[in-house]
Amino acid sequence: MKRIVAAVAAVLLVAGCAGAPSGAGNSTAAARPKLVVFLVVDGLPQRQVVDYRDQLVPDGLRRFLDRGAWFSDAHYGQAITQTAPGHAVMLTGAYPHRTGIIANEWLDPRTGETEYCTGDTTSTYIGHKTNKLDGTSPKNLKAETVGDVLKRMDGRSKVIAISGKDRGAILPAGKTGVPYMYQSDSGQFATATFYMKEHPQWVNDFNAKKPADAYFGHEWKPLLAESAYAKSVPDDQKWYMKGGKLPMKMGDGLKGPDRAFYGSLLRSPYADELSLAFARAAIAGEGLGRDDAPDILSISLSGHDYINHAYSAESRLSHDHLLRLDRMFQDLFRDLDATVGRDNYVAVLTADHGFMPAPEHSKTLGRDAGTVNTKDMMARLNAGLSQKFGEAQWSTGVSAQGVLLNQKTIADKGATREAVENEARAILMKEQGIAAVTTRTELERGLKPGDPFAEQLRKTWHRELSADLQITLKPYWMMASSSGYASTHGSPYAYDSNVPILFYGPAWVKPGRIDTRVEVADIAPTLSRMLGVPAPSSAEGKLLPLGAASR
Repeated sequence: MKRIVAAVAAVLLVAGCAGAPSGAGNSTAAARPKLVVFLVVDGLPQRQVVDYRDQLVPDGLRRFLDRGAWFSDAHYGQAITQTAPGHAVMLTGAYPHRTGIIANEWLDPRTGETEYCTGDTTSTYIGHKTNKLDGTSPKNLKAETVGDVLKRMDGRSKVIAISGKDRGAILPAGKTGVPYMYQSDSGQFATATFYMKEHPQWVNDFNAKKPADAYFGHEWKPLLAESAYAKSVPDDQKWYMKGGKLPMKMGDGLKGPDRAFYGSLLRSPYADELSLAFARAAIAGEGLGRDDAPDILSISLSGHDYINHAYSAESRLSHDHLLRLDRMFQDLFRDLDATVGRDNYVAVLTADHGFMPAPEHSKTLGRDAGTVNTKDMMARLNAGLSQKFGEAQWSTGVSAQGVLLNQKTIADKGATREAVENEARAILMKEQGIAAVTTRTELERGLKPGDPFAEQLRKTWHRELSADLQITLKPYWMMASSSGYASTHGSPYAYDSNVPILFYGPAWVKPGRIDTRVEVADIAPTLSRMLGVPAPSSAEGKLLPLGAASR
């Protein structure tokens, strides 16, 4: 009884918020959705949705674009646009300075040890081998999610998150939801002991069928005729990672399904198909959307990110992959309409970050572009600081696109932190490809509004976790990676920050294109309002103007 009273009170409280956009208020007039289907396409820049709109099927992404609400100018507000920070922002409504998820991984400033965003050595995958830096719990997430609030208000509500990546499932699931992660050693899905001791039967039944094995020998062929890919970069560029050509045979050169094969599915459309098949099993197995206690199903599809890293978002492979995702969404919506009911759920689609154009491609367009070799950069930094302050190891490494200084060395040499920071910045600014370096002292004092990237850095920098020097590269430059990526993401520039925000749900969403600049952090309070619960306690976002369609 107390939960019901609290839920009703929350609805009345949220409905009465002063200054709420008129369109967002429409959601409180309707019954709460039985299910929120939260879709994430890892590494999908907004430009791809717009550029390929004429090739989309009628009821996939176009359900959002033609009959839902979509935002043309939606961005992340932080400086480091990576997978983990993005997935942490989405349903907390908070930026890294509050969530504590500053990057995919970082160095602990106290110990110098690598900290993985969802790492937790006290928890292991159920039925699968767990490596030291595998993601198994939300231990490092310092903010609650929409799902955490929903479950606190009504314990009957369920929150399930699915992804090809551990961080893509764990962070949207929050502290009290249940994530399931694709296991690249087996092609199965598993959660971790942090959440339960053993899997539900529906999970065991799904895994027992070994659905990933059906893709062995399958060929990924272009969906459309060659002429349809005129906007894309052709296959097999010299700067692509190995295998950048269609058709692509799954398991080519292997005798049968094995660890290498299951891992290769992530860089194809087929791990995404498996994630959506598992999502359908979760809807049936958990009874999602079946009663008046709203549920949340988060599905983060990882393939686009792997493909864009290997070949770039401009590649034909990326173009074709998006078209395949579009058809997958059409099938998913058809099934949701039949099982949950078209008028019973809200669908939301966004991305955890965009993608920069590959430097090699940018060079062909006459742009100043390139790659910063971090190993050489750090060697020159240490040599320069040694020349100025005395021979020593002045830095402990690169952490979350920043540089950690060796505080012990600074103390032993009798230098001041600010003097070393300023000298380090002067040295780093001589590096080709670096646009700005911001020091810890400046960040602690507070950046001036006119400083470059001030607002993005403010939302990113965490006093206890972040590095002493924050590096911002020039546009179209990237840091070198041992993975040999063709392209990457992580900057505050629009090609990395501008992502889709798409809503569909006729009872709650007025259709139309909305050109107001909004942020991904706005999704959480908007969904909270639809669900009739308070926004997460750390949320910084505003209600999305869903009723203010400009066209």
